[in-house]
Amino acid sequence: MRVVVFGATGMVGQGVLRECLLADDVTSVLVIGRTPTGRQHPKLREITIPDVGELAGVRDELSGVDACFYCLGVSSLGLDEVTYTRVSYDYPVAAARLLAEVSPDATFVYVSGLGTDSSERGRAMWARVKGRAENAVLGLLPNGYAARPGFIQPTHDVVSKTRWYRLGYAVTRPLFPVLRRLFPNQVTTTDLLGRAMLRVARQGSPRRVLSGRDLA
Repeated sequence: MRVVVFGATGMVGQGVLRECLLADDVTSVLVIGRTPTGRQHPKLREITIPDVGELAGVRDELSGVDACFYCLGVSSLGLDEVTYTRVSYDYPVAAARLLAEVSPDATFVYVSGLGTDSSERGRAMWARVKGRAENAVLGLLPNGYAARPGFIQPTHDVVSKTRWYRLGYAVTRPLFPVLRRLFPNQVTTTDLLGRAMLRVARQGSPRRVLSGRDLA
């Protein structure tokens, strides 16, 4: 299986990339992003581009791939809707549109979030924008999916790039088994999320919007 990962330097993307590199049936992993991951692996190849919304230069690289995991994201805190829309809607939809043209049978999993508003009419800006992106992805690709994880605990060597997030995860790490028992449909880990996305690429899913047990 040939896999493409967008956003592999973020926390979710790190976890997805790790699971892809560990999977025996994944033969190659192409990472596309603005900054290199710094990882070395025989399966791994990276393309660094200045603008993830401008993908004409990687068109041929996406031809014939089996799966694309779109993990690039940004917090809405402090951002206006125009800026947030560019990253959370324009970028993923551009990737999905290109994949639909050059690899129409490929699986595309867009990492969204718990609370996303597929009606696109809710009061929360981030939820509206991500709901709009989900709807676009599902409309562009027959094997398009939206993943809506809730709380994600980083595992193994995965580290958040945000300092105060790292402090929070240090606090929740010893509590995670309890959180998992109390809220089984709302918490997961980076490795479980990565494996779930690979499972969807291999087998598909009867639900195109994935949450809770789908991502555990």
